[in-house]
Amino acid sequence: MQTELADFIKGTADGLEADAILRKCVHCGFCTATCPTYQLLGDELDGPRGRIYLIKGMLEGEEVTTRTQVHLDRCLTCRACETTCPSGVQYGRLVDIGRKLAEERVPRPLLARMQRLALRMVLPRSWLFGSLLKVGRWLRPALPFALQDKVPAAVPAAGFWPAPRHARRMLVLAGCVQPALSPDINAAAARVLDQLGISLIEAPGAGCCGAVRFHLNAQEDGLDDMRALIDAWWPYVEAAEGGVEAIVMTSSGCGTTIKEYGHLLARDRAYAAKAQRISALTKDISEVIAAEAARLQPLLANGKPSAAPKLALQLPCSLQHGQQIRGVIEGILLAAGFELTPVADSHLCCGSAGTYSILQPELAGRLKANKLAALHAGSPQSIVSANLGCMSHLQSGTALPMEHWIVALERRLAGA
Repeated sequence: MQTELADFIKGTADGLEADAILRKCVHCGFCTATCPTYQLLGDELDGPRGRIYLIKGMLEGEEVTTRTQVHLDRCLTCRACETTCPSGVQYGRLVDIGRKLAEERVPRPLLARMQRLALRMVLPRSWLFGSLLKVGRWLRPALPFALQDKVPAAVPAAGFWPAPRHARRMLVLAGCVQPALSPDINAAAARVLDQLGISLIEAPGAGCCGAVRFHLNAQEDGLDDMRALIDAWWPYVEAAEGGVEAIVMTSSGCGTTIKEYGHLLARDRAYAAKAQRISALTKDISEVIAAEAARLQPLLANGKPSAAPKLALQLPCSLQHGQQIRGVIEGILLAAGFELTPVADSHLCCGSAGTYSILQPELAGRLKANKLAALHAGSPQSIVSANLGCMSHLQSGTALPMEHWIVALERRLAGA
């Protein structure tokens, strides 16, 4: 795709990056076949190719309108188009640049600004989110249905966390909302890794990964969150003795962002090298478990009961498209004796997409209904996922139990 950038962005870092991405696009349209919003709405401007043309127009000096912003807002950033694209177009990075520009040029209505400000203020602060969640659970019966949908009736207990006792150590991100909504996830991961000879630890003061604010177009605030997280982790990374060998992600959405720190902070002289190191160390929990398969198999042979439940696996977009990890969780669960039911169109987004289900509830609801229909089709006994946001979004629409796959695996190892 030929471009002629306007003077305001020509030669800038964003301009150079956007220009390089745009020039890879060959207008083939393969991306529209796997775009969830295009499939729902049938509008070219609600597919990757159409949004690319809108961003190209902005960068070339065309007027930026509310219409432009609406079509960019409707994008889930699921990045299924990146998996499909034969030319390697980095659409996710391009849409970040486009949204930033649209946010600067198009004022939002007051209510929309307040909603986004509230999300930026509350979600990255785990103490604040946790406190509000407790109040919300207490008031849940009196809340409007739309809010009841977002507040879980119960929170699973974490269970014990093994004390560090192994020479091999790994860090794990607590996350923003996960400690309040599902404290069982990291604790289960710690118990599994403990049996594999690895101690899992959390770093005090390690907060938000930066994804929430960055993708709400407060990109500088998001970068500040990333720097703060690097600072909290760095003593564990650079320790001469007892340094961690990996940083484990139990939430694939956070993992996708942290694996891209090296790129996102490449222009920051103080943090560029550290960010590259953090990204290189970051692994999804499925990658860690798969690498320990030889140690896992004897534990499964000793611990598994006679019959395992049928599971439907919801593979998050952040894992299969963002991190390009497919087939790994499936292999682990099958080796553990679980039966996985078929899930049609497993590449399509469930509609969670960070804060998307809050900001675009109608589209998110339609995507959730489609995903749950596909997950239910094989008559599973429960549903597992690799991302808390997907779990929370989908659980509100199904009576089936929904949990992180590492929780199901840990229970299997325990013989339950």
